[in-house]
Amino acid sequence: MRRCLLPFLLLGVSLAAPAARAATPPQQPAQGPGGRDYTSTEVVKRAVGTASSGTFVFHGNDAPAKPRPVVIFLHSWGAVDPGLYGGWIDHLARKGHLVLFPRFQDVNRSRPADASNLAEDLIQSALAALAEDENAKPDRERVAFIGHSAGAPIAFNLAAGTESGKVPAPKLVFGLMPGGIASNEKERGIHLRDLSTIAPSTMLITMSGDRDHLPSDRAARLLMQQASAVPSNRKLLMRASSDDHGFPAMTAALASPGSPKAEYDATAIKLPPDPPRDPKQRNTWRWSADMALTGPQILLTQALGNNGTDTLDYLAFWKTFDIASEAAFAGKDAAALLRDPKFVDMGTWSDGWPVRRLSAQMPKVEGQENKPEPGPRRRLNMAPPETKQGSSDFLTKLRS
Repeated sequence: MRRCLLPFLLLGVSLAAPAARAATPPQQPAQGPGGRDYTSTEVVKRAVGTASSGTFVFHGNDAPAKPRPVVIFLHSWGAVDPGLYGGWIDHLARKGHLVLFPRFQDVNRSRPADASNLAEDLIQSALAALAEDENAKPDRERVAFIGHSAGAPIAFNLAAGTESGKVPAPKLVFGLMPGGIASNEKERGIHLRDLSTIAPSTMLITMSGDRDHLPSDRAARLLMQQASAVPSNRKLLMRASSDDHGFPAMTAALASPGSPKAEYDATAIKLPPDPPRDPKQRNTWRWSADMALTGPQILLTQALGNNGTDTLDYLAFWKTFDIASEAAFAGKDAAALLRDPKFVDMGTWSDGWPVRRLSAQMPKVEGQENKPEPGPRRRLNMAPPETKQGSSDFLTKLRS
């Protein structure tokens, strides 16, 4: 019996050996963009508003000497729990930002078409409630939006509606894996506003992953095209790449921005209850089919909860946003980001092999899309004339 088991044991050891020797991916940098050189040791977690109309608020436990830059985090459709993005929220808050997470969706009770208006009202109320708070101390002149999936077109809608005065104008809109856009008024999804009203000084960045990237790429191009007032040198189309050189492998998928952290779970941050409803007030709410989550939306939300915090988070999402927001707050354009080699760098595996870098390019200016693609270059025959003649004679003899 022992002799029979021996080959299988040897096979198991041989299969496990390569995994044990596999290169490991880079970890979170010690300092700098995406790094763990935090200004706060702990994060204050609270909520303003009510259970059905509330915003989660996060900031460091320090007393800021000057107002905090504001990051408004807009979740994907169905991912109403800030704990699904807890790792990133923790990073932003401990880096000195005031993070607002408006819960603009009541799952199975609200429509995607209403999401932008709801988010706008929630942000307005939250900023009003925090205006005199010396610990939150929001800086309305340094505002950035982060949107994931359906949150990306909502972020663009909010940037297009700042003239109403409800939401301060963002210096940066950072959309990850954009999607969920309705193509017409009857289709379910996020209805786009007139994005041509987005201020020309706004920096717009979208990023997709190389897994299932086509829908995100189409949505990103649509958002960029409709934001026509923003010049191309303030726009970037980016893509994160998967890399299986070592273990664990990195997979740039729709759920990659998820970084679950239990301390940020909505159940641990109680929203105040709704006030009792006036029995004389007529209930006008009506259920419609677009309130229910679709199968892909359910799967995405589940994947967010199962997604571990990894190199893509540290270097593709957190670091990229840190660098881009600093540049946007300083008034720089996207061209300045492209000149910085650190912006697309993803570090190296433990064996020194470089991780696949991010790709980043400015959208083509109007008219370039219609230019014909150049054909393949001809391969010039640089052989001397006598060689050409010799080849011709040889072929003639073969034919005869």
